[in-house]
Amino acid sequence: MPFIDITDLKIYYEVHGDGDPVVLLHHGLGCTKMWEKICPALVENGYRVIMYDRRGYGRSERGKDFKEFYVSDRFRSESVNDLNQLMDFLQVSFFHLIGQCEGGVIAIDYAVKFSDRVRTIITSSTQCYSKVPMTEFNRIKNIKCFHELESGLKQKLFDWHGKDRAETFYNNQFRKNGGAYGKDIFDLRGLLPQVICPVLVLYPDRGFFFDVDQGVAFYQHLSYGELAVLPKCGHSTYEHKPEEYIHHVVNFFKRHQN
Repeated sequence: MPFIDITDLKIYYEVHGDGDPVVLLHHGLGCTKMWEKICPALVENGYRVIMYDRRGYGRSERGKDFKEFYVSDRFRSESVNDLNQLMDFLQVSFFHLIGQCEGGVIAIDYAVKFSDRVRTIITSSTQCYSKVPMTEFNRIKNIKCFHELESGLKQKLFDWHGKDRAETFYNNQFRKNGGAYGKDIFDLRGLLPQVICPVLVLYPDRGFFFDVDQGVAFYQHLSYGELAVLPKCGHSTYEHKPEEYIHHVVNFFKRHQN
């Protein structure tokens, strides 16, 4: 299994296929394994797929300060720098970014800082702004403890993150606060006009966490934005509607071929 050392931590990554490079950025509870329905389809359509487990997720190391890092102001900026180091290591100069939920925040942050490297961005189920602090939002939305989750989701989290850390990560960090969405009021609206590449905003119409008007606001604040709403679809668009997901992704790429 391939790893790269970033800030003295082993970061797990995978590369599949040939062609125009596409980087997949998982959501705040995910890892590379969540892309099992998306990665093969992108490869079949002629793309080189790069995906990795961000620091502390999946098979990547956490480090001694991961709990503090997860809830700190460093999370977003260091996640961007980690991605940039991986792309330098792989000698990939220009690429597309696809970010699911929290991964979309990392994609936007990256495109603002390294605009010369990003061809296009696709975000899906990514929040645009919050009306209450995210600690309060998480208290309302994530009411179940790990042991109360349905068995299929618990098993998935065990598979993604290992039985030694899945429950602790879910209960003590994801369920409460932190990650790219932070602890306080979250708002991307000031950053979005600074993104100079084409961006496709994919949004489900039945998302549990965020209403579809979040996708509309996201799109409206972009200079080169497009919007696609997936009907009868839940938050995990890549899993609920994989064929429609790929259809929109591939057509978007074709519309913006250099």
